[in-house]
Amino acid sequence: MLTGSLVAMITPMDEEGGIDYHGLRKLVDFHVENQTDAIIATGTTGESATLDIDEQIDVIGKTVDFAAGRIPIVAGTGGNSTSEALELTQRAAALGVHACLLVVPYYNKPTQHGLYLHFRHLAEAVDVPQILYNVPSRTALDMENDTVVKLAQIPNIAGIKDATSDIPRVGDFKARCGDDFAIYSGNDDTALQLIEAGGHGCISVTANVAPGMMHEMCSAAVSGDLERARKLNAQLDPLHDALFLESNPIPAKWALHEMGYVAKGIRLPLTVFSGQYHEQLRQAMRTAGVL
Repeated sequence: MLTGSLVAMITPMDEEGGIDYHGLRKLVDFHVENQTDAIIATGTTGESATLDIDEQIDVIGKTVDFAAGRIPIVAGTGGNSTSEALELTQRAAALGVHACLLVVPYYNKPTQHGLYLHFRHLAEAVDVPQILYNVPSRTALDMENDTVVKLAQIPNIAGIKDATSDIPRVGDFKARCGDDFAIYSGNDDTALQLIEAGGHGCISVTANVAPGMMHEMCSAAVSGDLERARKLNAQLDPLHDALFLESNPIPAKWALHEMGYVAKGIRLPLTVFSGQYHEQLRQAMRTAGVL
């Protein structure tokens, strides 16, 4: 089981929107150096929605290569088409990823039974640990607890990234899904609360910008050192908020550009971070000690 701070890593791009593999290597090294506990490649923060299948697999493969066994790599391979998610998951598994992260199908709003059949099909078809991802604010659909509990009985469905900020769900998952079922926060601002309730870590946007501090905060919380975890989280709180002044990953990509790691590239329909928010994000970065 992965625990701690798992970064939902951006996909660096050049000014024309092409994938910047030199920048990708720099980011992988950055996370290794700062003890990030795992990298999520091509998740929502990695702009998977605007990468085609071959690009997505190239980014996953290069991330695995650049990591060279120094850090676990989890591949974002979900989609709103079961057949596309299957292809992505099969190809990512062949690259040697530690696990795959599969988002609730978005836009088409399947029933809860449809969600169960979708995730069961992927788990039975590909022998790789799979993490469910429930993010109703983006998918327009909430995967209900009973559906998660049924899916948790499938051996290689290993956990869930829960981005609802509904902390009481953690207790329900722990009671009904078993001790081996990993529970990760999908929201940085409530990650500490989720870990205090018995969760195992955070799949984090903030870790893109402050990886060392997110690792320390999550590690302290998981180990039960809540006093230290709360102190670190108070320092990170402004960054948790500022990284969502515009849609993720717009602020995170700009922040990493400010830090000298990547170019400004981002793909339409996302746009470069608005100037009116620059100073607010800079101040949050200063508070977290990264600028």
